[in-house]
Amino acid sequence: MFCVFSCKTQNFTQPEYGQRETENTIKIKKVYNFRTVGNIKNTEGKVLKEGKFYRSGHLHKLKKKSFKELEKLGIKEIIDLRNSKEISDKPDHLPTDIVYHQYSAFEDQGDQLTQAKKLVLKGKVNGSDADKRMIDFYREYVTENPEVIRKIITGILESQQPVLYHCTAGKDRTGITTALILTILKFDKETIYNDYLLSNNYRQKLVFKRLHLADNLHFMYPKMDVKVLEKLSWVESAYLDAAFDEINKKYGSIDVYIQQVLGISEDKREEYIKKFTN
Repeated sequence: MFCVFSCKTQNFTQPEYGQRETENTIKIKKVYNFRTVGNIKNTEGKVLKEGKFYRSGHLHKLKKKSFKELEKLGIKEIIDLRNSKEISDKPDHLPTDIVYHQYSAFEDQGDQLTQAKKLVLKGKVNGSDADKRMIDFYREYVTENPEVIRKIITGILESQQPVLYHCTAGKDRTGITTALILTILKFDKETIYNDYLLSNNYRQKLVFKRLHLADNLHFMYPKMDVKVLEKLSWVESAYLDAAFDEINKKYGSIDVYIQQVLGISEDKREEYIKKFTN
């Protein structure tokens, strides 16, 4: 085999994968990690209705040809979880009749993401640093701006039509949001984590392509630790653990968080379970 750039072989870490059993694949061109959340049983044996919640990465490259796909799925409402800079750089490309909301529980003060990328390229951040940053992000996301999290969750659960919510990659902020919704609807930990880890299944080709490209172009940024890119590309159970652990630490339990922070009483929770499950 002839290598144009580099023949160095990198041993990439195999990520945790979810089980595909409950997933019906929906392919929409140029939109990554697009899927429905449904056809799963909760702890009371009730099944989540399919076609109520959809999740994905950003819709910046959504083609006009794909507008009909959203229409077929009945999606009338989009909740964008990205921050204002991400939206400004890559605004969603949407049909004019879609109701669009932006709820950012994470604002990038002082353009931290861009600064972090520069540090990565200079080799100032290693895989261990990246792992810690991801865990810190998950901890902070669920507790730093609780009123925004409340708006996101309420917006999804109160909608009378199918909702699509997304962030940039559809894995972290979107993953946390889905985990909270499934927790409210009383799904067990295994089911919640399985849905979360499916992001690795859906993004596998894209991530490996990026990792191999970064490895082959390593001579351009020789100090960069490719392990950082791995940590930022995959989701890990430990990240979601960090979010739930922080909730338990700060509020005592997830049930208290649901009632006090999200403003969802036990009666309202039962109402949502009836609305979204059979």
